[in-house]
Amino acid sequence: MTAPKFNLTFEPQHGVAVLAHPTLPIRRLTAGNPGPFTFHGTNTYIIGETKLTIIDPGPADEAHLAALIAAIGGRPIEAIVVTHTHIDHSPLAAKLKAITAAKIAGCGPHFNFRTLSAGETNFLDASGDKDYAPDWHMQDGDRLQTELGPLSAIATPGHTANHLCFALDDYGVLFSGDHIMGWSTSIVAPPDGAMAPYMASLDRLITRHDRFYLPGHGGAIETPNRFVRGLRSHRRMRARAIESLLSDRGTAIPDLVSALYTGIDPRLRGAAALSVFAHLEELVAKKSACTNGAATLSSIYFKQ
Repeated sequence: MTAPKFNLTFEPQHGVAVLAHPTLPIRRLTAGNPGPFTFHGTNTYIIGETKLTIIDPGPADEAHLAALIAAIGGRPIEAIVVTHTHIDHSPLAAKLKAITAAKIAGCGPHFNFRTLSAGETNFLDASGDKDYAPDWHMQDGDRLQTELGPLSAIATPGHTANHLCFALDDYGVLFSGDHIMGWSTSIVAPPDGAMAPYMASLDRLITRHDRFYLPGHGGAIETPNRFVRGLRSHRRMRARAIESLLSDRGTAIPDLVSALYTGIDPRLRGAAALSVFAHLEELVAKKSACTNGAATLSSIYFKQ
């Protein structure tokens, strides 16, 4: 299995709600928050024509809120649904609830996979929306009724500990949040994220038969099963490459990043280091690598 073919062709049309897919009444409104981690911006999805369901209302951005209110056009909202609590996805939920009186449903409050080790820093701590408070903390398998039928919650921890995907099973549509994106791999950054559950979540989605994905960033993924298999293969090859670079003398994460990510955008070196760290955590847990003391971003890692 080869690595996935990422699609960088995407027209966000910021401020305008456009059809997310030609076959269904689902509209996409992309926030004006482009960047190295968000591509052209965060996608908010509007399901339905008369009674709406909103997925991932977006960042605390007044222009995006105004565009979302305009797209809603006074129609009733059945629920405001959130995939995970990064600050580009969930903060507008509270403001939208205050304006529309709709209930917030979806993932639970933000939390990390583990506590910090001595001297360790959570570099993504500021990215977590600590104020998010759902009215309904949906569990795996819970279903929420929409105009297009039931929307099922699928637990997909890894990118964050509380990440959920949502499926319109009657139509074969999966809202994949940041677990699967068509333009890039998702960052998995301990302790906010963890590689072992991320890989298990990929395995879970491979067992499904969705027609297409609508991700949190970028355009629709039209061949999802093949794409997810490619992602899984890519992550497995990355883990093997990291393991092969470890030595008896010890190797630091910056050296692994330099060896693995030649020509990387300097803005993404920190994210690459966190991704390597996530793989090393898993390798240490599997006893395929070792370190002195707890595995941290600044630890020296050795061949097992």
